[in-house]
Amino acid sequence: MSNLHPINGNPRQFLLESDIWVVKVGSRTVTKDGGILDRDQVENLARQLAFLAGANKKIVLVSSGAVASGVGRLGLPGRPTDLATLQAVAAVGQTHLIQVYEEIFAKHSKFAAQILLTASELDDRVAYLNVRNTIRRLLELGAIPIINENDTVAIDELQTTFGDNDRLAGMVAGLLERSSLVILSDVSGLYDRDPSDPIAKVIPTVDAVDDSIEDLVKDKKTGVSKGGMASKLAAARFVTMSGQGVVIAGGREPDILIRLFHGEMVGTAFSPQLRTLAPKKRWIGFSAQPNGGVIVDAGAASAMTDKGKSLLAIGIKEVVGNFQKGDIVSILNTDGTEIARGLVNYHAEHLRKIRGCRSDLIEQILGRCPYEEVIHRDNLTLI
Repeated sequence: MSNLHPINGNPRQFLLESDIWVVKVGSRTVTKDGGILDRDQVENLARQLAFLAGANKKIVLVSSGAVASGVGRLGLPGRPTDLATLQAVAAVGQTHLIQVYEEIFAKHSKFAAQILLTASELDDRVAYLNVRNTIRRLLELGAIPIINENDTVAIDELQTTFGDNDRLAGMVAGLLERSSLVILSDVSGLYDRDPSDPIAKVIPTVDAVDDSIEDLVKDKKTGVSKGGMASKLAAARFVTMSGQGVVIAGGREPDILIRLFHGEMVGTAFSPQLRTLAPKKRWIGFSAQPNGGVIVDAGAASAMTDKGKSLLAIGIKEVVGNFQKGDIVSILNTDGTEIARGLVNYHAEHLRKIRGCRSDLIEQILGRCPYEEVIHRDNLTLI
């Protein structure tokens, strides 16, 4: 389960060697019972982040808590349930949350910069690169970027706490070279079994997020991933495939970030993978959102996953959605499991006409054959 290839003999050495720490703080880490912002905890975390910045680490903070901050600011009895009120509360809370961080950072001669993102900013390749350049410049200027999903306009993040900015933190870490991701959670790391089991223990190191690791967060009866840890593992898998390391640790443990900085074996460390994804493939596989999908047969699935081949029309059994040429689409096997994503060379209408056909018949069916591959392997990322 944890056959490591540690850097310099220390599985957490990647943290020490990283120029940038992307620190993700979940809602439960910064809120009290009742969903109200815990200012003392925010001050504690900000103090640790300022320490890291003072130790020549560049810091990017992905912080949940806007809704919780708004609930407390407005004196509401608890988290609202209707979408319009949630968005309004988030608008109030985002302002308050950044003010709290800015006030605390100022005590340590640091200053904050707020970045609010929606999926569309990371869907578009040009906008994706612009976000990266903005974060880089802020770090060069000595600021601490504080990033959150724009809850005032984003619906998915508000309607479910599953993910809780884990995916966003993974995207941000994937944007930045020589960075590591630290996910601070309400649990102390990845457990070797159900955390409620009295003999459950935190796994100190994970070499790769493979099936044996993902099975730890799946329901034994349904086989469906459950709980917030599943989204953390998805982020860890992406970031480590990008050649960067990840640590999941307890956000309320005393001086957790400082202890990690000093190399203490706390939390669960996920080692960077030796075979890494190119930046374009990171964007395809994790940042951009699919606009449709194709279901492929076993032969096509094997050709892509085992042999690194492109996707051809002959392997496609079904086309899902009405995507356009150049869109990102999901590639699913016959069980409905997503196995890859890629930039498609045909729009859905034409693809429905040529699915299941040999490449040499495409011109006969469509009147021309602009591409032999439906998705070229250079534009395909395995999931």
